[in-house]
Amino acid sequence: MLGFAARRMLLLPVTILGLTLLIFLFMSFLSPYELLSTYVSDPRQLQGDAAQTLIKQYGLDQPFYVKYVKWIDEVIHGKFGWSVTLNEPVSKAIMQRFPATLELAIYSIIPIILGGIWLGVTSAVHHNKFIDQMLRVFALLGYSIPSFVLGLVILFIFYGVLGWLPPGRLGVNFSMIYDSSSFYHYTGLVTIDALLNGRFWMFLDALKHLVAPVMTLSFLSWAGLLRITRSSMLEALGQDYVRTARAKGLSERVVINKHARKNALIPATTVAGLMFIGILGGVVITETIFNYPGIGSLMAQASEQLDYATVLGITLIYGLVTVIGNLAVDISYALIDPRVRLR
Repeated sequence: MLGFAARRMLLLPVTILGLTLLIFLFMSFLSPYELLSTYVSDPRQLQGDAAQTLIKQYGLDQPFYVKYVKWIDEVIHGKFGWSVTLNEPVSKAIMQRFPATLELAIYSIIPIILGGIWLGVTSAVHHNKFIDQMLRVFALLGYSIPSFVLGLVILFIFYGVLGWLPPGRLGVNFSMIYDSSSFYHYTGLVTIDALLNGRFWMFLDALKHLVAPVMTLSFLSWAGLLRITRSSMLEALGQDYVRTARAKGLSERVVINKHARKNALIPATTVAGLMFIGILGGVVITETIFNYPGIGSLMAQASEQLDYATVLGITLIYGLVTVIGNLAVDISYALIDPRVRLR
């Protein structure tokens, strides 16, 4: 297992190098003055002789490879530039917003995986029966409904009409407590920090604010995971080892749970891993609709204001999350199916 993981990790530096080169290639299309806006906080520094001095200072008039090396050095030291959107360093803006997106991803991926796999297995086991037909219709609806439509419908019904699930991350009163100096931020995840601070009602309030975006992401993700799991499960149920298990007199539950489902999980693992990575990268539409202060909503705000530093910084972070997440998915293959380690 260690050898398998080591072989995968050897490719990691090469992939990250290619990722940084690609991002910096996009940066090279910007003029020196536009690039300078990613380094300075005062707009007056972008004018006249002051701008020319800073362009030379940061090496923005140098050849591509020189600028790339200097940019990499800045990134390694955690300097992503200045966020015009929040008027603070990009690294600080990302560190403030990323825990919110991580919390949303954690609470979303649990119902996505459990619900999607269960629906897919149920559909395959009842192949061409009424339950299977209904679940296939459900999957088609999940693929067809845009995320912004579903999000707005959920917001309208559960907040506008019923008043149950408000947008945002916390209520006004709890937000004041969360931002106060007496509240200790251990992890940046509101639900966990609330429990560690002994604020049980704040924990419940944070959960209430998470329900609506989690519902939106889960419904949309179940459709894809259901179809992948159903196809893999149908293929597994037709294999010789399943027929042999049934011929030996094993119960149908044992055949499905211990023989067929485990072998059908590899494609579902790939899809679930990519879904988790996608949420970690910031679900722009969902976070914007529910006014959720995560990476996705920050990306939307930065794009509207042509905040190059923030957009490029979030892109780099998302790229790194994707690369590391794909590595974790590859390693999970070997944990699910030991035969993968020998290929």
